[in-house]
Amino acid sequence: MAFKNTSAIKPFEKRIYLSSPTMHGDEARYMMEAYETNWMSTVGENINEVERITCEKIGCKYSVALSAGTAALHMAMKLAGLKLYGQADVGHGTLEGKRVFASDMTFGATVNPIVYEGGIPVFIDTEYDTWNMDPEALEKAFEIYPEVKLVVMAHLYGTPSKIDELKAVCDKYGAIIIEDAAESLGAKYKSKFVYNCPDGDRGRRANAYWRETGSFGKYNCISFNGNKIITGSAGGMLLTDNLDAANKVRKWSTQARENAAWYQHEELGYNYRMSNVIAGVIRGQYPHLEEHIAQKKAIYERYKEGLKELPVSMNPYDEENSEPNFWLSCLIIDEEAMCKQVRGEKDVCYVKEQGKSCPTEILEAIASINAEGRPIWKPMHMQPIYRMHGFITKEGNGRARTNAYIAGSAEDVGMDIFNRGLCLPSDNKMTAEQQDRIIEVIRACFE
Repeated sequence: MAFKNTSAIKPFEKRIYLSSPTMHGDEARYMMEAYETNWMSTVGENINEVERITCEKIGCKYSVALSAGTAALHMAMKLAGLKLYGQADVGHGTLEGKRVFASDMTFGATVNPIVYEGGIPVFIDTEYDTWNMDPEALEKAFEIYPEVKLVVMAHLYGTPSKIDELKAVCDKYGAIIIEDAAESLGAKYKSKFVYNCPDGDRGRRANAYWRETGSFGKYNCISFNGNKIITGSAGGMLLTDNLDAANKVRKWSTQARENAAWYQHEELGYNYRMSNVIAGVIRGQYPHLEEHIAQKKAIYERYKEGLKELPVSMNPYDEENSEPNFWLSCLIIDEEAMCKQVRGEKDVCYVKEQGKSCPTEILEAIASINAEGRPIWKPMHMQPIYRMHGFITKEGNGRARTNAYIAGSAEDVGMDIFNRGLCLPSDNKMTAEQQDRIIEVIRACFE
């Protein structure tokens, strides 16, 4: 059935978006600077400044401005494959035939670049504490596939994962980490590990210290897509502490041209470098990052307070050891408060029950007042393209766990969060009064 707005909640005249760009003025000035100086291509002062500011903010030594977060992730995969397995033949990826462990509940851009380089994603189940990769499931994955040497972990909706626990498992098995911080720019994690230091300096510190996400892996990535915490309309960044790796990406991302007077190539190249015009937008956005985070956190806290009497909870985080950027506020409905909901490949239906609701009904209710929410990311192991790929839970192999002749079921945390969760309107231009109206319509779903 479809939601009917019977509570006479007035729709917004202007749509409230999930998360749209918030401009401040300097963006246009820096773009115009690129125009007036004719630096309109993939070199210029805006790019230089954005790379410098990013290193300063995140605490990495080198950054390479690219056309998208996906491009950055692709370059990270290529670097990792080159380091682990050596130079690939032309037409073959550096990860060809190799399994790579990856976050399961994430956007497809986290894992698709594994396939760009010929790798085989194996998806690691999620945990309920942060909605990110489960360290117990990762440990189990290494027991099943001990040959794996690369792990790609994401920080869902701006919430840091259990980074130290995941790193401890990776160190135990000698695996490299690629950190997908596309959604978590500005988020912080209190770590006891020394990261990305010479081998002799590795280990734990006596006292934990705060670090930015995007600084924990061998190669790390952030995004400036149009809906991110700050934006360039597009764009991404490869982050590393290794100069050779940064220079390699600078070469690859500009078609891998060799040092010759004519165009000569010894490696496969890509047109992945960031435009100086887009860099101008990002340059104008950076001074407002902390302001945006504070606004997003206020939105999260208002939802938490306004929905506290309902059988729901907000997307969780470790309050002692992490500080999210609160990019998207999400909720998950208590199991006993879920009405029946059935999803197909494209369609969904539900049965309305008094005192209960489901993500579909709430999203329809939000849409009825001209506001935008969306479902939680559908886990990768449930995607048609990856249904035959490995999926590991903390119990072991997550595929084919049921038996027609024996009662029981297998735990699948990502699927459960996807079934019961949704993303709420989180635009930082939304007023408290507008948010109150959204909270009111959500409450009406449980009447």
